[in-house]
Amino acid sequence: MAIPALAAHLTNVKFLYSDNKYYELCGQMGHLIGPSGVGKAQLSHLIEAIMRPFRVHDEMEYEKLVDWQRQVKTKGANKEKPERPDVTFWFPPADLTNPAFIQNAMALEKKGGRTQYLNLPEIEMADRMCGGHRQVSQTIRNIYDCQRAGALRATADGVTGNPILRVNITFSSTPDAARTFYKKDMTNGFFGRIPFVYKARGERSGKIPRQGQYDEEFLKKLDKYILRLDNCKGTFVVKPLNKVADQLAEEMARLADLADDDTLFELSHRSIFAAWKKAATLWILNDQKWSRSIGEFMIWFCYYDLWSKVKVFGDMFKGGDALTDETRKAGPKNMLEDLPDTFNEAQLEALRTSLGKSAEGTKNQLYKWVQRGFITYSAETGLYSKTAQFLGNA
Repeated sequence: MAIPALAAHLTNVKFLYSDNKYYELCGQMGHLIGPSGVGKAQLSHLIEAIMRPFRVHDEMEYEKLVDWQRQVKTKGANKEKPERPDVTFWFPPADLTNPAFIQNAMALEKKGGRTQYLNLPEIEMADRMCGGHRQVSQTIRNIYDCQRAGALRATADGVTGNPILRVNITFSSTPDAARTFYKKDMTNGFFGRIPFVYKARGERSGKIPRQGQYDEEFLKKLDKYILRLDNCKGTFVVKPLNKVADQLAEEMARLADLADDDTLFELSHRSIFAAWKKAATLWILNDQKWSRSIGEFMIWFCYYDLWSKVKVFGDMFKGGDALTDETRKAGPKNMLEDLPDTFNEAQLEALRTSLGKSAEGTKNQLYKWVQRGFITYSAETGLYSKTAQFLGNA
């Protein structure tokens, strides 16, 4: 959840992805989901530490606006009034309105394309920023894909603009609020573009959590890493980064075939890309050096994002809309694990039917399992058997 704030310090940086296109590292997001009282607000303390340079910049810009407003008020109706100063805010407030958001994006693009960062402690605040809930989906898509705002917008000054949305953003909410917010957006691409972090409630301890402050030693160490981000410019090709992305793509295809789940496969594409962007940021923080732990983080994050989606929204993938107990959420299921080591076609067909899948897809699923080396077929007995490779990696 802290990486989008860190990555907001990057400007004019591009990385080559496995699809042979270069991408900026903006458009990073994260949605922290957890029950009330689980400690989600603690994220803001770390964010404030990371964004201290942005706060200093924004305070100076705000003073320019205040000074301009003071001059405007002192001028009479017939006197020439000063023009509004060209100001940019790098860390706008959470209650930012849509006109102000677009206007700020225009100013940031004009001054070199710096990324603005927003931390929204309530997911509903996205409606205000995007100009209403109907506009959230398109705005978030444009942020994720680093596209232009999508339409000419009127600003407070009466001018129009269509800036590239270089934005990093984090949200926080309870599971119920998240389910209500994304209820109608499970299959339109918007939902898949947001990485999720689910934090479950811990055991009852009977102790009030103690809070502290980041000391000067910590902040000095943090500033050294932020300086690496500020100084990083150019285009980069990090082959180990893309090797892990390719590995994840193959793993996700295998998992989707085991579950015969198109939703899992579709969601995984953007989970891999989000993990890739975060790992690229870690590569810069690590003094532009690759390490095995960066690759391990990238794999972990991809799986954690998908797990969080299933944990909170699993039953909604099939069109459910009831707020059920979180422990009863449904999600992709590895059907081969539920079959005996040796089985026939009818057993898989019965399992598919019990899971609400069509019987017609049985033969195609068996074919894919054979092609991937999960099972072998014996024409003599008409039975399928799990391979040693599958049993060893299950």
